[in-house]
Amino acid sequence: MNKASGATRAVIEAALDAIAEQQPCALAIVVETIGSTYVRRAAAALFRADSRQIGWLSGGCLEPEIARRAQSAATNACVEWMEIDTRDDEDLFAGSAVGCRGRLRLVLLPVVALDGWQPLASAWLAGSGMLEFTLDANGQIDCEIAGQSRSWQLPSNFAGWEGEDDASRRWQVELPAPPGVLVFGAGPETPLLIPLLRSLGWMTSIVESRPRWQANAALADHRIEARPESAIAEIGFRAIRAALIMQHNFEMDLEALQALASTNLPFIGLLGPKRRRDDLFKILPADVRDSLQPRLHSPIGLDL
Repeated sequence: MNKASGATRAVIEAALDAIAEQQPCALAIVVETIGSTYVRRAAAALFRADSRQIGWLSGGCLEPEIARRAQSAATNACVEWMEIDTRDDEDLFAGSAVGCRGRLRLVLLPVVALDGWQPLASAWLAGSGMLEFTLDANGQIDCEIAGQSRSWQLPSNFAGWEGEDDASRRWQVELPAPPGVLVFGAGPETPLLIPLLRSLGWMTSIVESRPRWQANAALADHRIEARPESAIAEIGFRAIRAALIMQHNFEMDLEALQALASTNLPFIGLLGPKRRRDDLFKILPADVRDSLQPRLHSPIGLDL
């Protein structure tokens, strides 16, 4: 998973909420970095006019100045550009340097002024693909995802950066689709698991048809009431990166393993002890076992 994508889900969701509320705000996106910085290119944060902030671009030391400039971008519906350079030795010796020694370049986009951006952001949250921004210093903004695109021309405060030629006054930034996880079963651990996954930026889909667990299944972003093979076909695996089998039912877990064997998912987690996994493997055909073996984590999780 891209390092920025965990926070990015919350940022994009907050941006859509701000648009719905007609709340002025600015979407801050990192377009360039050099040296040691708190975040990397494509990191994002949202700064609202009501002083709320979603996401971070530093350990807190840079945020007040970014928030001030974001207020200007949001209020004036203009594109603001910022360069934050913390490489100066004089700052270090004067005791005013921040923790990192690098350069951060940001663009601040007035989200409410981007008319028609909501469907693109919603498609990104649905896992349709990468959200691509092309940003010109003159305020031209192009955004595209999965064949959908929109363009805007807004006022821009770009005054040039020292040592840069005209060709460098255009930036392309891609926000990778949030990773998805397919969970088989909505048992007793679900109320803890789903919020945790969401806080890390994962989009969650639960496969559950048992009436007892429907309330838990509703906690996910997407609920599927189908057999494993049909569920896999329905989800389409556009951005699914992992599957977790947590049904507390031997026969149902067996069916899920058989269905997942034909996918290329890199991580498949199976709840339960090794002995239970071995019992399941005794029943599965050899080709299914061979397909699952390199990807299956049982007991579930990572071996730390």
